[in-house]
Amino acid sequence: MSQPFRVKLLIVFAGVLFFCCAIFGAHVPTLDESVSLRSAGGAHISPDGKFVVYSVQETNWKDNEYVAQLWLADVDTGRTFQLTRGKKSAENARWSPDGRWISFVAERDATGGATPAVPEKDDPKVAARQIWLISPQGGEAWQLTRQESNVGGYEWSEDGKKIAFTAPPKEPKATKDRKEKYSDYEVFEKDYAQNHLWMVDVAAAAERMTPVNSVPIVTDKNLNIEGFSWSRNSERIAFTAVPNPLVAFSQEADIYLVEVKAPHAVTKIVALKGPDRAPVFSPDDKHLAFVTALGQEYNYYLNSHIAVVDVDRVLVHPATTPADVIDLTAQFGEDPQLIDWGPDGIYLGALQKTSSHVFRLDPQTRKVTRLSAPDDFAGGGFSFTKDFRRMAYTAATARQIAEVFESPVSSFAPRQLTDMNAQIRDWTVGSVEMISWKSQDGTTIEGVLHKPANFDPQKKYPLLVVIHGGPTGVSRAVLNPGNRYYPIEIFLSKGAVVLEPNYRGSAGYGEKFRSLNVRNLGVGDMWDVMSGVDALIAKGFVDSHRMAAMGWSQGGYISAFLTTNTDRFKAISVGAGISDWMTYYVSTDITPFTRQYLHATPWDDPAIYALTSPITHIKNAKTPTLIQQGQFDKRVPVPDSFELYRGLLDQNIESRFIMYAGFGHGITKPKSNRAVLEHNLDWFSHYIWGEPIPKDSPLWGSGEKSAQEETK
Repeated sequence: MSQPFRVKLLIVFAGVLFFCCAIFGAHVPTLDESVSLRSAGGAHISPDGKFVVYSVQETNWKDNEYVAQLWLADVDTGRTFQLTRGKKSAENARWSPDGRWISFVAERDATGGATPAVPEKDDPKVAARQIWLISPQGGEAWQLTRQESNVGGYEWSEDGKKIAFTAPPKEPKATKDRKEKYSDYEVFEKDYAQNHLWMVDVAAAAERMTPVNSVPIVTDKNLNIEGFSWSRNSERIAFTAVPNPLVAFSQEADIYLVEVKAPHAVTKIVALKGPDRAPVFSPDDKHLAFVTALGQEYNYYLNSHIAVVDVDRVLVHPATTPADVIDLTAQFGEDPQLIDWGPDGIYLGALQKTSSHVFRLDPQTRKVTRLSAPDDFAGGGFSFTKDFRRMAYTAATARQIAEVFESPVSSFAPRQLTDMNAQIRDWTVGSVEMISWKSQDGTTIEGVLHKPANFDPQKKYPLLVVIHGGPTGVSRAVLNPGNRYYPIEIFLSKGAVVLEPNYRGSAGYGEKFRSLNVRNLGVGDMWDVMSGVDALIAKGFVDSHRMAAMGWSQGGYISAFLTTNTDRFKAISVGAGISDWMTYYVSTDITPFTRQYLHATPWDDPAIYALTSPITHIKNAKTPTLIQQGQFDKRVPVPDSFELYRGLLDQNIESRFIMYAGFGHGITKPKSNRAVLEHNLDWFSHYIWGEPIPKDSPLWGSGEKSAQEETK
């Protein structure tokens, strides 16, 4: 049988199988199935292009964990096999430059088992995340480092002899003594552990395949080291550092150079106003590319730039003004992500509306060439072979969850290496498409529209609006039945349409669009959401009397703004949302965010803080509102949820506040994700479809349920 005929036969068989499943076996995914959906990511192609290592995340319900393990795909044969196993994740896989080893980070003991829940006192071998190595041919992994604190980011030297990594030092004796004397406490914004830079000799460890001690390279107590990269000759490391690891100070990032040979001389080489980070050496080590704000003061919503400096020059005269660097992406028009510097140019990734592509930048002509296709391509995590002729990445489409691919670089011709979609072939899922409309001020807004599998434009459907966070997030027209906050596929199966608006401020639409909610937060966002709602109502298939809204983080803020500024929704869910910008400003871990978007502190311009805060308009609230948040959220302070909850109750508005124990801004464990999903499902099923809240619903408080049972 010829190869083309076999391919055609497989395609026909797959189509028949899908048709049969659609008729006989198709079903709407349950909440547990959605949370259990396996996902692929972290694709890295081997230096010779023969293999791709990637991770597959699975749900461990018993231990209430998401666990990722490494898999390997043979590019020639298409064969895939699992490389690592265990109760704990194997993460951040990298190839050694010669392809002999695959490195990864994991919490294991020296035998490969999971780290004990209570490690032995002062035993570094069981106390932290370490770097491990495994052969791509399989076999047992072995521990490379024996660091006394968690290993963070790491990179191989270009000659393959060493690995540099970030990690804090072991806890100082003074800190231990303080805890012993006074118990534990925190001096706010003064207590932290700095990330230092360390190096481990891989060649020495590989002889016996046993862990070795690391060598400290940069231990300056005034520097917290973030990302870094090796020079091509393996003699220098360029790194990004900030004064401390607190997010509020992240915009003070500068770039330094350290000599690998002792005494490890350190020189600050780029110190522009605003953040400078992600340094990458040119192939000849003469230049350094990096991502910079070019001294712009308000940079959360402005474009970053890729710039270059001459290494020898900045070692003598550090770059301190935009004039000291060469801006390569002034005409690019979007936020670039610097990936690598190959022999034929600088590789970068960037959004273009809701698509995401890989580009090549010519540093001489500054011409940017898009390499990926088609226009609606949604790929990410690009990695390249040593000669930059092939690449690996993950991508999703409107009909396909994320898969791992590899392709030539010069002529984009993707080859799929995984089949994660096999999990959902018997699932009934809705359709996904992009739509657009005009907002109140004439701005064009796009959004993702989800329709039920059996959509009939002649019918009237409830409308549920799901609002992304950020604000510089973006909703894409890709299949995502594994949403862990909002059960969109179940909403569709119950007979609803779902809109995800890319409101002003969303990423992918250019700097001007991202700036449209500056000093206009909430107000302009509401224009965009409600104009999208009205545009769908005008199409004739939306029941305007059965509408709801929900969102997390900035999406939660916009949902809270809707709660207190319109009565057009039957119910709303606010996930980790801001209700009071003043409370947020003084409590969040990213204080500069508010100053930059509102161009003032609450002491300088209380009026703008009041105008854009949902709590200001609490007397207008009429909509039943569910509030959800992690107990230890530092990004959006928990008092914002308390304010909204108490304010709604004072207006006699039905409200429930669910606080998820042990979590910060994100809810990151399976059982709690199931709770988040079920809370939202039961809330909206009650208010949109008129269903009674189930007796076993997690919406009921224990005291409330006891009172109900006692009444019966």
